[in-house]
Amino acid sequence: MNKNNTVHLYMIVFPNNALVASQLDPDQFAEHYTIGSAKHHEGKVIFAEIDPQFRDPYFDIDHYVSLTVPHNDGSPKKTKYVSSYSVLEHIKLAAIKSLYLVTVNGKALELKSKPYTAQNEPGLVRLYQEITPLSNLVASTLDQRAFGKYITTGTKSKGAPKVFFTQYEFDIAAFLKTTKHGNIKLSPIPDTNLNRLLEYLTELEHQPDKKTKTINLISTLSKVSYKIIRHGFWFAGPDEFLFFPMPSIAKLEHDHYDWWRFAH
Repeated sequence: MNKNNTVHLYMIVFPNNALVASQLDPDQFAEHYTIGSAKHHEGKVIFAEIDPQFRDPYFDIDHYVSLTVPHNDGSPKKTKYVSSYSVLEHIKLAAIKSLYLVTVNGKALELKSKPYTAQNEPGLVRLYQEITPLSNLVASTLDQRAFGKYITTGTKSKGAPKVFFTQYEFDIAAFLKTTKHGNIKLSPIPDTNLNRLLEYLTELEHQPDKKTKTINLISTLSKVSYKIIRHGFWFAGPDEFLFFPMPSIAKLEHDHYDWWRFAH
């Protein structure tokens, strides 16, 4: 039962991008969206809680919030879709309160944003998974700040007005060395061609002035584990940058064990 009739705004960013009004709190919403309804997703989900006061002319938020009322039996309205198209592009990043990573069995881990202050090695090849509105797996010599800026302002053919992405924990130097000796037969990244991965990473290693190589057009996030996320997640826009760090393994094991043990 939802006694105070609070309406939350949630932006789903994986596996789809949508803005949803709901009377469920974040933990209840996570469980409902993964295992509570046959209409919804089976698998991991990522969503953000949006400031309930956020408004943008693109969305008719007030109308859909007014429809998000309890059922006749007093049970809460679980989901009322506000928009299912071009959502992130119209969300002010400052309106994002928390990010939630949801396991396949509905356990939610809340992440809070923090300034990203890391001093990154220039020209180092990194592996980024774009999550929304793009879904490309991209190798890049750009660090996270520069990559976000490039995707949202530096390229029209490969970019978007705003982007949500993560970085995979992947020792590229070790991978290239091991593959060179023929010791790897399958790609370590699901749904990714080993030869293409090797070719593009080698190209970037030898051409540090090249910015990006798109390895895969299909998201690999549904099949990889949360455990290979490096650093955390980033939202980027032309003049906005929001970082949600992943807790350390020690903290996850100690403080969030119920989530960590299902974090596939």
